[in-house]
Amino acid sequence: MANRLAQTTSPYLLQHADNPVDWWPWSPEAFEEARKRDVPVLLSVGYASCHWCHVMAHESFEDEAVAAYLNAHFVPVKVDREERPDVDAVYMEAVQAATGHGGWPMTVFLTADAEPFYFGTYFPPEARHSSPSFQQVLEGVVAAWTDRREEVAEVAGRIVADLAGRSLVHGGDGVPGEQETAQALLGLTREYDEQHGGFGGAPKFPPSMAVEFLLRHYARTGSEGALQMAADTCSAMARGGIYDQLGGGFARYSVDREWVVPHFEKMLYDNALLCRVYAHLWRTTGSDEARRIALETADFMVRELRTAEGGFASALDADSEDADGRHVEGAFYVWTPGQLREVLGEDDAAFAAAYFGVTEEGTFEEGSSVLRLPGDTGPVDAARVADVRARLLAARAERPRPGRDDKVVAAWNGLAIAALAETGAYFDRPDLVERATEAADLLVRVHLGEVARLTRTSKDGRAGDNAGVLEDYGDVAEGFLALAAVTGEGAWLEFAGFLLDIVLEQFTGEGGQLYDTAHDAEQLIRRPQDPTDSATPSGWTAAAGALLSYAAYTGSEAHRTAAEGALGVVKALGPRVPRFVGWGLAVAEALLDGPREVAVAGPVGGELHRTALLGRAPGAVVAAGEGPGAGAEFPLLVDRPQVGGEPTAYVCRHFVCDAPTTDAAELAAKLGG
Repeated sequence: MANRLAQTTSPYLLQHADNPVDWWPWSPEAFEEARKRDVPVLLSVGYASCHWCHVMAHESFEDEAVAAYLNAHFVPVKVDREERPDVDAVYMEAVQAATGHGGWPMTVFLTADAEPFYFGTYFPPEARHSSPSFQQVLEGVVAAWTDRREEVAEVAGRIVADLAGRSLVHGGDGVPGEQETAQALLGLTREYDEQHGGFGGAPKFPPSMAVEFLLRHYARTGSEGALQMAADTCSAMARGGIYDQLGGGFARYSVDREWVVPHFEKMLYDNALLCRVYAHLWRTTGSDEARRIALETADFMVRELRTAEGGFASALDADSEDADGRHVEGAFYVWTPGQLREVLGEDDAAFAAAYFGVTEEGTFEEGSSVLRLPGDTGPVDAARVADVRARLLAARAERPRPGRDDKVVAAWNGLAIAALAETGAYFDRPDLVERATEAADLLVRVHLGEVARLTRTSKDGRAGDNAGVLEDYGDVAEGFLALAAVTGEGAWLEFAGFLLDIVLEQFTGEGGQLYDTAHDAEQLIRRPQDPTDSATPSGWTAAAGALLSYAAYTGSEAHRTAAEGALGVVKALGPRVPRFVGWGLAVAEALLDGPREVAVAGPVGGELHRTALLGRAPGAVVAAGEGPGAGAEFPLLVDRPQVGGEPTAYVCRHFVCDAPTTDAAELAAKLGG
């Protein structure tokens, strides 16, 4: 019998719809049921492409005896963290405060007032090492609930009070300046892995937002050290196992510091952020490798993640079936020397093994290897590499594919729109700009719909039930602004302004601080508020960046002031934890540079427009168009005539404008191009 999850749109919840556990989605009714039955709530949080979520589901939630015990003693509630980042954030903060670490699956026991009193992540079916079995945990919680209820209530009250007391220091007055960005650069330099690129040790995550900061810092200051760290990190990732050497696209992270073995799930947000970073690296250095990776990653997103409605799906699973029909991690991607010989024959297999680092003992499990470019093969025959790659890709296509999480998340689609629009413009790929436009259309049509507020997710063209959070508004506005710059269509500027007005009205508190949920959102035990950038820009820094760009486009003082207020947190955090506020630092670079406002009175896609888009000045905004209606599309184009009937560019910053120019080389020089 299917449980209540069968009615939901979340792929993760639907994976659990046939469990014998009598799951409820997060809802007031679930807590009412717990109150009525006088039992605790078991909150289980995960996401569709999470490996250990699948393991715990198989071991415990599909087990009839465990399910029967759960159903008798708890109200079990299942949450998709990607649909409800607010619920996830609030309880993850409690888990980390109590245990010192977090992760998914997240397992939290709550009172009927949604107050947490016991926490964990993955619990095994049998006790092992220092971890009790899941059944022991359940029995322990039931015993405490039955025999020591006052203690449970006291613990829950203390945790909630502790969370409520964690007020955020937003950095006081003022915006990050030269001193803070210089200190942030120094902090990154200290944590930089000179041997392998990237920051910190294992596991190693792709530092896309820190690299964006480094590129902008170089553009503004000429710091060679910043550029070197950015370029070497990008090259190391591009040659590593974290990058899919056959099909393009990046895995979630590397389990080692050398980028050899990835955790194989592929997320839309990583690929969108990295596609844009490699495009910006090419814009800065002209690197052929950066150009190739940007385009291959864009093509991967379109080929593997695009949905029938024109949006982009959230993720591909790490796991898939191997040759023996077992569901294992990485099965789709790894190769043994024998498998190479089967596809390529002896000679080409030996060549491929040397080129891609496939060894007899293997770099992964059971003698298999992750393809990478170890780079010690000397000069290679490019045509032979292309032929081998094509044959391996064709053979891989016959393997069982990893599952895909088909839900469309607004924020991550915003990131993809920005990446595809810019990559398409830089490399003369109008098809990529079209894909970006189609995704933007879907967000307007389905996620904004009739309600004029952003919905977090959709699936199969149907909007989900959950309200957009701050990162949705910030990242979608960012995507729309990038699309406006590339297409010259002012409607995208208008839509961005509409979203950012909601940020000002619904997400902004005192002193410039921002909240992750709207003023009128469902009230949780604490209102989530996280300014740190982790896998994606935080809502806080994403909104700050979009507000700053919008102010540059329109001259709106309110949006500029809001952006500066929000950047107070970067002033506080940038020098201390630069790895975890990379996007905030990138926005700070834009603020320090102006950002510059570029108006091109001339054809969209013409030489001056393209030159403007390729300018390296941090966060510069570009408006292009000609004719009497251009000013109606973009305020920057008002009273900007062509000089002598020629396409003309105007560059302004800090309320001062340069003389107009009709010369592309002169414009490039003005924009650090």
